Amino acid sequence: MTWVELIAALVSAWGVWLTTRRRPWCWPVGLISVLAYAWVFVDAKLYSDALLQFAFALLIGYGWYRWLQHMGEDGRVEVATLARQQAIVHLALGSLGALALGAFMHYRTDAALPWLDAALTAFSLVAQWWQAKRHVASWWLWIVVDVIYVGEYVYKHLLITSVLYAGFVLLAVLGLRAWQRVAKTAAPHQPGTVH
Repeated sequence: MTWVELIAALVSAWGVWLTTRRRPWCWPVGLISVLAYAWVFVDAKLYSDALLQFAFALLIGYGWYRWLQHMGEDGRVEVATLARQQAIVHLALGSLGALALGAFMHYRTDAALPWLDAALTAFSLVAQWWQAKRHVASWWLWIVVDVIYVGEYVYKHLLITSVLYAGFVLLAVLGLRAWQRVAKTAAPHQPGTVH
């Protein structure tokens, strides 16, 4: 399965790099990568991660549509603020989703890391939703999630993927800095928003 994992990793890295640059082509490139990774994760018995790839596929369609509605004159998507109250609600929903999916995977499947995998899945969905909505805060959540994913994938001997996710951490830091610069020039920070 190593060649599929390698191709999926390369395409994923390209998609995230395009996202850091605020380019809408990140979405179709991302679709190719999530379909390849669904196969990799089923083979590794990381079922929550496999399900996540299909959820990502749906969010990719939404994100691509959403971004195309908010393009700047420079051909890049405009960033948007995230209300603190909205962020809290989304994180609470992520926590509930993590518990529900973790319980299902723990009691109903032979998943390798049911609770951890479910939590990472739930919060990845929150981060992806925020990304589709163009929120700078998505990068903060991606950094946290991706750091933990590195450890999970090392543990599961998905070494190519663990290196990829270490690269995702670096790309998320770059994306955060780039999107923060754009947010600062676009509009002043408003009380009650998360950047």
